Amino acid sequence: MNYRLPKSERLHAERVIKELFSEGSSFFLYPFKVIFLRKIDLVGQANQVLFSVSKKKIKRANGRNFIKRRFKEAYRLNKHLLPSDGIILGFIFVGKAEMSFAEIEPKMIQALNKLSQELFQNPLST
Repeated sequence: MNYRLPKSERLHAERVIKELFSEGSSFFLYPFKVIFLRKIDLVGQANQVLFSVSKKKIKRANGRNFIKRRFKEAYRLNKHLLPSDGIILGFIFVGKAEMSFAEIEPKMIQALNKLSQELFQNPLST
């Protein structure tokens, strides 16, 4: 299994991020809001993922970075639960700042399982 999270798997293109937020589907599973978009022209490529923590929820940058590190790690260790089919993902953290990795990881596993069920029900949307 590949446990890396290289730059090619991180979403950073502004055009694609706008497309994700405008055309993507979403669901809420505390402490994450998950936005996803499956693109036909990206089938066969690695999934791309975006992590975000609200400035309104966690005021200090070091707190936001700390939470992002935790949920990036949870995703990195469990990304094998998703098919690698060019899925564009956005994870928005809406939980409490005091969440530990032991609380975040099972929620990430639940979110990835729910996401793979959603993708299995609606194979290729765009």
